[in-house]
Amino acid sequence: MTAELVRGQNHTLPQTRLEIRVSAGAPVVAGATLGDERGTVHGVEWIAHPGSPQLPGLEVSRQAAADHRLAVDLDALPDEVHRLTVLLALPLEVGGPTRFGAVASPFVAVTGLDGTEIATFTLTGLDTESAVAALEIYRRQGGWKVRAVGQGYAGGLAAMLADQGVERAAELAGSIQEAVAGGMARTVAPPPPRTPEGERVRHAGGPVPAPGDGQPPAMPPVTPQPEQLAEPAAPQTAQGGPIDYAHPRRQAAAPPPPPPAAPPAEPGQPALPVAGDATGWSMDERLYNQVWGMFEDLARAVAAYRSAVDFAESRMDQELERTLSDPRSRIGGAGDRAREQARAKRDELAGRAREALDRDLAQLAAESAVVEPALPAPYAGWDNPVWHAYRVPMEIPMALRIGDLHLPESAALRIPLLVRLPLERGIWIDSGRTASEAAALTDTDQLRRLAMESAVLHAARLLAVYPAGEFAVHVIDPAGAAATALAPLVRSGVLAGPPASGAGGVSSVLAQLTRRVDLVQMAIRAGAADSLPPDLDPAEQLLIVNDFPHGFDDRAVTQLRYLADEGPSVGVHLLMVADREDASAYGPVLDPLWRSLLRITPIADDHLADPWVGHAWTYEPPRTPVGSSVLELVLAQVAAARRTGGR
Repeated sequence: MTAELVRGQNHTLPQTRLEIRVSAGAPVVAGATLGDERGTVHGVEWIAHPGSPQLPGLEVSRQAAADHRLAVDLDALPDEVHRLTVLLALPLEVGGPTRFGAVASPFVAVTGLDGTEIATFTLTGLDTESAVAALEIYRRQGGWKVRAVGQGYAGGLAAMLADQGVERAAELAGSIQEAVAGGMARTVAPPPPRTPEGERVRHAGGPVPAPGDGQPPAMPPVTPQPEQLAEPAAPQTAQGGPIDYAHPRRQAAAPPPPPPAAPPAEPGQPALPVAGDATGWSMDERLYNQVWGMFEDLARAVAAYRSAVDFAESRMDQELERTLSDPRSRIGGAGDRAREQARAKRDELAGRAREALDRDLAQLAAESAVVEPALPAPYAGWDNPVWHAYRVPMEIPMALRIGDLHLPESAALRIPLLVRLPLERGIWIDSGRTASEAAALTDTDQLRRLAMESAVLHAARLLAVYPAGEFAVHVIDPAGAAATALAPLVRSGVLAGPPASGAGGVSSVLAQLTRRVDLVQMAIRAGAADSLPPDLDPAEQLLIVNDFPHGFDDRAVTQLRYLADEGPSVGVHLLMVADREDASAYGPVLDPLWRSLLRITPIADDHLADPWVGHAWTYEPPRTPVGSSVLELVLAQVAAARRTGGR
């Protein structure tokens, strides 16, 4: 059965030798780019276009035409290739159309070599764009999937190539158009057969070089990072510019391939999910990348469903408007029949979209069922049995779980929210009642208690995942209002000192951490890291601030802002528990502070947006199971390791 895709929807490919057929209402240029795990195109050698139509496992035509056939052999693609993106562009010919909105919507079909359609996609909604990324084929769980993209570019072929990271994109786009102008009609040959030895005969044109022209390829991750998961209008971090997510202890070498996927449960069914089937240097890194792959798949699956439902509604409205605009159709039962038919078609389209979503959700739920139990302690929920076998680690993990995310269409499917370590930005736990409708229905005292309990769980997890003595926690509680919530940390003895209270306590802790930031920065700038004072604690530092800005004067506020801006780069991090409304008296002076922190909530709230589609995701804060003593057991081990120096 053919899968009729809408923008964002994906479909599993049952075979690896394919044709991609393109039909358009006017001549178009067809090409394809090859991308690595991050989707990056590493040069012109990774692009098939009319001037260079052949790559290993891929061939495109040399001319602009209304119909194209692209030959693809996924088994013959180099191992470095993880994505293949099909590109369409209007040729620069005098008198020809200059935007896709002026021609019929292009139609793309992925077929087997026998012509059987596997998936189709009609690129609707294009207007001023003169180039479009039609679809992409990508590796997933040891197999291949196709995703309908439909991303248009008003800047044409040059803008589209530049968006994929191609250097000198404008120059390459010009050479492609020149090749099209002088191109000759030809037939695209299908991929070659296997040799008797079973090896694929490669197309002419030589192998695709590894990234960097022989240099080690850049390291994953293949997905956007959690620091890009923020409120929809969130700006960049306080430091500005992109963050380097390279693990400080990782070698710049290619990661080993993922383990082979399990065989399908039944012929024709998707492969059974396997925990850790993403790429990475270790199982932890593979699981990290797999979780983010699940996150992206869920985001795009729901986007496809919502788009399909919107399309069904829009089509029904258009049909009703077209039918009822004729006065004759309003007489008798013609109008009623038209409404019934339009609604029936709407329900049919929406039902098909829901069936596709349910299939994707079932596959992701099955994957989650095998991934969640396999997660290491830093990635696992507090209810995971792995915490009962907890031992103080010897190395800093790659990431930390700070909660779960889900969407309304898939409330039962929770995706772990993982942030990289060391922390690149602080965290603000919003204890205000004006933060959301759910918060407005919660008692103020209860909300603040829940916020501080969440802060304690985050601090405990950070202490637990760092080696002994490599992480320290300070607490500022000006009025002593958080004594009950802080009791587990205080009783276990894992804090760097008693919670600071009163103006003097606030001033002392801030002065200590500010001095640490200043000294480390000066030592780094001078290239004299060994000259730091012996009393300076080299461990990563976390400052928990409760009920800000109570107990803070102007000097203390300035120091706090300084720590938020300069602290993360030298190992000092903030965990604020505050109501934004309480700090409104300071005016815009605190806006940079709030913007530099990742906002989370002590109760479920849909304030976070993903970096792919922009859905509003519901964030679920971490909780320990009712009646469980797992927190006390973990903190006891952390305290014991601190006393013995990790021995």
